[in-house]
Amino acid sequence: MRRFAIRALLLCLALTGCAMEGAESPDGIDEVGVVSGGKADGSDYLPCELDAVVDRLNAGATADEIRGWGVHSRAATNLAAHRDGADGLFGTEDDDLFADIREVDDVSWVGPVAIRQLVEAVRGEACVETTEGVDVIMSPQEWSDSHLARMVERIDGAERSIDIAMYSFSDRSILDALQRAVQRGVEVRFVFQTASDDRSVASGGMSGQLEDLGIEVRWINKIMHHKYAIFDGPRSDLAYAATGSLATGSGNWSNSAGTRYDENTLFIDGNAELNLRYQREFNHLWDNGRPFVWNEDIAPIGHVEITDADIVDDPDVDAVFTSANFTTSDSTRYGPTFSVERGSNAVADTWVRLIMGARRSIRIASGHLRSRPVVEALLAAHAANPDLDIRIYLDGQEYVSEYSHDLQVSDLEQCLVDAGDSVARQEDCTDRGFLFSYQVHQAGVPLRFKYYAYRWDYTYAPQMHNKYMIVDDEVLLTGSYNLSDNAEHATMENDVILSGARFRAVIDQYIDAFDTMWVTGEEDGLYDALVSEVVDGTGSTFPIVFDAMALDWDQVTVLKGAIRDHCPDINSADFRANPGAHRYCAR
Repeated sequence: MRRFAIRALLLCLALTGCAMEGAESPDGIDEVGVVSGGKADGSDYLPCELDAVVDRLNAGATADEIRGWGVHSRAATNLAAHRDGADGLFGTEDDDLFADIREVDDVSWVGPVAIRQLVEAVRGEACVETTEGVDVIMSPQEWSDSHLARMVERIDGAERSIDIAMYSFSDRSILDALQRAVQRGVEVRFVFQTASDDRSVASGGMSGQLEDLGIEVRWINKIMHHKYAIFDGPRSDLAYAATGSLATGSGNWSNSAGTRYDENTLFIDGNAELNLRYQREFNHLWDNGRPFVWNEDIAPIGHVEITDADIVDDPDVDAVFTSANFTTSDSTRYGPTFSVERGSNAVADTWVRLIMGARRSIRIASGHLRSRPVVEALLAAHAANPDLDIRIYLDGQEYVSEYSHDLQVSDLEQCLVDAGDSVARQEDCTDRGFLFSYQVHQAGVPLRFKYYAYRWDYTYAPQMHNKYMIVDDEVLLTGSYNLSDNAEHATMENDVILSGARFRAVIDQYIDAFDTMWVTGEEDGLYDALVSEVVDGTGSTFPIVFDAMALDWDQVTVLKGAIRDHCPDINSADFRANPGAHRYCAR
């Protein structure tokens, strides 16, 4: 009896600390260190850090060793006892290894303090990733440091094949590199947005120049907004998926994209899943594209088929394409044709899923914010969790005043009335262009604009042309996709998704870039200085095109009002029709 009582007492000590109720513990017996489900609750803990805690505990450290990590005594004792099972020995059949951080948190006397101590113990070893084979170039840069210069290097390094899907291309150095590639026997194919228009240009335009080099060009009957290239990929042999390279992002192959705009271009080497997915997308466009037909001496270049079974899933990467929203047919009059499939929202659905799964933060850098599904998801996520750190950075052209917003709402309401009971017509109403910045601002979601001119015009706009989102500092989604229904249902777009510790370094680069853009012009006091110059300045003119600043909706509204009050001509017919000719205004 006495022996049983002693054993019971020892077991109680090990499992619950019941005989230590008088001893101090920084955690309560049932205090929660992470929220139910194992998700960090308002903390800075990363999933890879919490996973590292579980892995280290499951490696068999004794209670004394756990205390040596800096974990308080009661938690250390109970963690080891829980893991080792009833016999108190690690490595035996009754061990109860921790399945996840929630099970760690469920142990008595393990609370916020113990969780913090455990995370601190593993921080030096958790989330370590070199991101070998993945790199990003942010714009703007000097040309020599830009994605354009890197693209020349990649083209010059290609040995077998290059497949390019590009919206805009005008960089002469890249054209010269493509010529060198063809001359050394590299087979190049080009799906080009401009090719359709180039058919009516006597010289053939850029498409004609490409075909003169021996590069076949095709175009499609939808907007071709991709900006990606595959180097030595799995075009002719699927085995090349493991060694090929992919470049994709928001940047076109133009000087403005490299040296003026805010852009991002990813370079990914040797990722088999992404190489196969992007190669299959290119093949799909190629097979359903229409030949430019400028140089009829170009020999046709084929490709092998890529099926779902050929693509081995990599849990840390994915790619989505708006081509999934289209069916294909062969028109007897026009040739291969893409037709939109109602109700399909392949890329918007991916954005919505990631937004609704966010636990701590969402950063969005986008030239546009015109996607109703994405905005509705953002507003729902904000309403469900007001502590969720959502920040949205847009180009200045997305600003909409309260008055203009109300006009949009009235137009939408009338459209829905006119649509009657027709679901298709109702969808057309809700899908058409709508600027959501005022609505998002009114909901209390932090939103800023890269603002650089009273009136937007492409001739002087240093655009915020990024199109990416970072969720919980651990998931990156980036590509060519604009947040609009036009992008979803009238355009070919792509987004790549990278997640987890493997891509920590490159995701951090995107975070740093976003955080820098978010405070553009603040340190230099540009906003206050400009408002002062407009309102109180003594000069005969003041700028209405100015250095870029990150401004919220209220700041833009105040600035625009001040300019209207002090510039009599700002809304004249001439100023409206020729904004590029008016960068200053006379008082």
